[in-house]
Amino acid sequence: WTQRRPATEPNHLRRDLAGERRQPQVRRGAAFRSSTMVFLQEEMSWNVLISPDQLSPKGLLLRKSIIVRLLEDVTNRKASKEHGYYIAVNELKTISEGKVRELTGDVLFPVTFTCITQRPMKGEILVGSVEKILKHGVFLKSGPIESIFLSEKSMSDYKYMGGENPMFMNDHSKLERDTAVRFKVMGFRWMEADRQFQLLASLAGDFLGPL
Repeated sequence: WTQRRPATEPNHLRRDLAGERRQPQVRRGAAFRSSTMVFLQEEMSWNVLISPDQLSPKGLLLRKSIIVRLLEDVTNRKASKEHGYYIAVNELKTISEGKVRELTGDVLFPVTFTCITQRPMKGEILVGSVEKILKHGVFLKSGPIESIFLSEKSMSDYKYMGGENPMFMNDHSKLERDTAVRFKVMGFRWMEADRQFQLLASLAGDFLGPL
């Protein structure tokens, strides 16, 4: 399973021999800041569905199948309104007794685990890169957050320059594709259909703008 990581993911998250993540030294619900992103460790309860061909009487092999399926489920769900973006499964804590589905023979295992997450916060300072430039503003990306809009109204001293390579410019700097930008989160909303957050950004403030 290839896990998408933001550039500032803590470097102590490593796979152990069982395929799990080692637990970082943070408490449940505690926040820690790495560069500009805030990460949280949350305890979650999910149901993991295992097909009959993945079942094994050997406990270690069954545990491995549950871990692999859990990682796949986390990747597919990507994020939630409550917890934000799922960055890394940290520790599988408990596996409860499985329940067999009569029609398919699949077995449903309730599990609890800890997960490193990242949820946007109003007023937070983030660093992103320019993905797309339009006359009315700029779209940015920052780590797992793929929909960030920086309106031209929040860039009062920047002027739009059209052409083959459009950009916003002022007397000292410019915003063009792939430019790294430090910005402030002014607001956000959860988009259930896309399973992602949309952020509204601003460059109003000290030390904000192109890097």
